[in-house]
Amino acid sequence: MPAHVLVIDDEPQIRKFLRISLAAQGYQVSEAATGTDGLAQAALGQPDLVILDLGLPDRDGQEVLIELREWSAVPVLVLSVRADEKEKVRALDAGANDYVTKPFGIQEFLARTRALLRQAPAATTQQEAALEVGELRVDFAYRKVSLAGAEIALTRKEYAVLAVLAQHPGRVVTQRQLLVDIWGPTHAQDSHYLRIVIGHLRQKLADDPVAPRFIVTEAGVGYRLRNEA
Repeated sequence: MPAHVLVIDDEPQIRKFLRISLAAQGYQVSEAATGTDGLAQAALGQPDLVILDLGLPDRDGQEVLIELREWSAVPVLVLSVRADEKEKVRALDAGANDYVTKPFGIQEFLARTRALLRQAPAATTQQEAALEVGELRVDFAYRKVSLAGAEIALTRKEYAVLAVLAQHPGRVVTQRQLLVDIWGPTHAQDSHYLRIVIGHLRQKLADDPVAPRFIVTEAGVGYRLRNEA
């Protein structure tokens, strides 16, 4: 199967140029003109590489990158007119794998694309668009969580923690991994943040910590989401 590349950019001429250039290399190409559509396509289409512009019409690309990294390890190449070093560092710290500024040389761009795609098999796993555990449903494409068919309102951090657990159903995710992935490396030891969020999640999901249906505490290690309820 050809590698699948998702281009998230609001400029039609850039998307057309990239579509032609990438297709000429044998890649399958999908396009999104907004951050919201791009996140939905990333969840539903399971791309092998995401090319992300930062200047999107509905939301900043840095925010899109942060949301994507809450539940996906797909390689991301940022393609932006923003050449400031702080923007580059911010994107790389948020999980971007590479950063190319516009205007750009197509041969170098394609070389960087090939390099990231070579990493993709080790970096990514097949991602379902949604996960269901008993009455609990986590919809990654639209960032919605429902219980017995009723949507549950979660904060950004609550959703992020649940989404990471849902990416590894039945497997333990360590406290450190959750803290670093969601709060950042400087909060690797702030386990009280995580306990508070887990407590709020359990309340909203009516999940008894003593006999949990969904979120199980592995004492001293981390948490796991049951893969069946």
